[in-house]
Amino acid sequence: MSGTEGAAPTAEAVRRVLGGIVDPTSGRDLVSAELVEGVEVRGGLVQVALRATRARAAAMEALGRTAEAAIGRLPGVTNASVVLTAHREATPPAPTPAAQPAGLLLPGVRAIIAVASGKGGVGKSTVAVNLAVALARQGLATGLLDADIYGPSLPRMLGVNRRPEGRGDRLIPIEAWGLKAMSIGFLVDEETAMIWRGPMVMGALQQMLGQVEWGALDVLVVDMPPGTGDAQLTLAQRVPLAGAVIVSTPQDIALIDARRGVQMFGKTRVPVLGIVENMSFFCCPACGHRAEIFGHGGARAEAKRIGVDFLGEVPLLLDIRQSGDAGTPVVAAAPDSPAAAAFAAVAQAVWAKVAAGLASPVAGPRIVVE
Repeated sequence: MSGTEGAAPTAEAVRRVLGGIVDPTSGRDLVSAELVEGVEVRGGLVQVALRATRARAAAMEALGRTAEAAIGRLPGVTNASVVLTAHREATPPAPTPAAQPAGLLLPGVRAIIAVASGKGGVGKSTVAVNLAVALARQGLATGLLDADIYGPSLPRMLGVNRRPEGRGDRLIPIEAWGLKAMSIGFLVDEETAMIWRGPMVMGALQQMLGQVEWGALDVLVVDMPPGTGDAQLTLAQRVPLAGAVIVSTPQDIALIDARRGVQMFGKTRVPVLGIVENMSFFCCPACGHRAEIFGHGGARAEAKRIGVDFLGEVPLLLDIRQSGDAGTPVVAAAPDSPAAAAFAAVAQAVWAKVAAGLASPVAGPRIVVE
């Protein structure tokens, strides 16, 4: 939704608009009913989070659309986005001296990296898994989170099919290939379809962030679902991302979607660490002939055009596919192979940028809760 041009709106103005929208269930406006979890205003971009129980998800989606339309009419608003956050009614725990500030997740993790793509089928999960293993082999305490609720791939790619253990109301991450890993796929059967609405997806993602004993990590790599939807927005709002790695293949149609991914992280003020070109070229294992099946160099050219770093290229190799299907990441299965060398080079480039950011931290995006 877009409003007329003018001065940037304020959070107070947005809340006044939300105060004029009535929740038919309670008969109270969204603000007095305490359904507004947060408001974030950045220039003309407005993001609002509304609390929603699973039972009320459909009704709250309708209220969210109403709120988007109303906020979009405010002067200076160029885009209004309302998301629903999963909320369970429960008695809040008594505060303790060691209680953490509300909303603080993963305090023991030095850096969180999102591996994303604008579309599916570009090998994003393969890059995420091998990037994580490569970082671990470089001596970093590394975690790997599968944020793709609808299509989790970590169990197959890590060769793990067991459920994580519980400790009270917290889960212990699975350890494999030098990583601490968590995926919704560890909790459900591989063939189970996750037919969930947005609030349930966001709730599951927040639980895997905040209710898993990640412990002290140098870096947590998050394998994002494709696209620019609820999971991406939830992650950008809930944790201080050190940056995002965008995965693309060389052809134009993939680069168009990669461009959208870069823009999405830019709008949420998450630094884009750079672009990785996957399936960059194919080398025949029999004769060594090189074939650029999907073209070549498109991601490098696009990175230069939009002003982000090019992090490296990963060739289309049979070893990468076979090792992924077998549950052994190629970086671990064949650490001296050309495929492993390509991923190691990407990992070195990524960590160099992350380490520089840790030395000069920049405040990440957050939801303002008043």
